[in-house]
Amino acid sequence: RIHTGEKPYKCADCGVGFTWRDSLVTHRVTHTGENPYKCDVCGVGFTQRCNLKAHKRIHTGEKPYNCEDCGLGFALRSNLRRHQR
Repeated sequence: RIHTGEKPYKCADCGVGFTWRDSLVTHRVTHTGENPYKCDVCGVGFTQRCNLKAHKRIHTGEKPYNCEDCGLGFALRSNLRRHQR
């Protein structure tokens, strides 16, 4: 589907097409305002599981992204990239 451009999964609200069903499911929350993934520590909700996973690092202190130059650790890859600039 990626090579053919086929997008069989259409949003009933706005008509945007998606190659994969999972992408449509993720998109749907933009219309519903739903935050189905809740943090069990503080209750904050997220639209995507990956965002909840990153958020939980606030509570655990996990910093899996380390700078190769100075060794400083970051919870988010984007923060490491910004640091490296």
